[in-house]
Amino acid sequence: MQMDPHSNPHPARHWLLPAAIGLAVVAGSIAAWLVLGNGGAASECPAQTAAGEAMDIAAVGELAAVTGTGHGRGYADLAFTDAEGQALTIADFEGKALLVNFWASWCVPCREEMPALDAIAAKYNSDSFMVLPINLDIGESGLGKAKDFLDEGQFQHLPLYADTSFAAFDRLKREAVAIGLPATLLLDREGCELAVLQGPAEWHTPDGEAVVEALIGLSG
Repeated sequence: MQMDPHSNPHPARHWLLPAAIGLAVVAGSIAAWLVLGNGGAASECPAQTAAGEAMDIAAVGELAAVTGTGHGRGYADLAFTDAEGQALTIADFEGKALLVNFWASWCVPCREEMPALDAIAAKYNSDSFMVLPINLDIGESGLGKAKDFLDEGQFQHLPLYADTSFAAFDRLKREAVAIGLPATLLLDREGCELAVLQGPAEWHTPDGEAVVEALIGLSG
């Protein structure tokens, strides 16, 4: 039997290509979801381009590594606990501009940064601003290790908040905000990101104070 040269010898291929394309689209969507993590987290806040640029301008010298953003990432739902294990989120601090510092007792640069953060907190903590340190020592013993370090350093202005699950920092990694510790978020009064810093900084310097004062000013 002679085959018609205009016929398709493999009719099943009519649907194989669209199906393959469909699967690729679905796979791409799933991959994007996995990378972004928390659905909608990157668009919870309005874009604040001018504020991000103002933070960039303020970030010089010792704080030159601070990057102004204002892209619209929001952290009001970022979860952690206090020293007694009470569940909290960034939203519980609404009304205050926040310097949120992620640290761990095993992180040497984190430990070295804490005295400067304590000094900044002593000078600037108020009804409109707060240094909010979040410890990331993992597991049941995590809180104890963090408390021992804070007690040993006699940091009077750095309360113990923690996320022993590391989920909060995993979120930062998924959103490409941070890759290691220490890491710092500079948030406005609604928990919206205005700037980020990967790594330690000399906060208790004129350059550090200029960044804090810029944040407070922008948060009005």
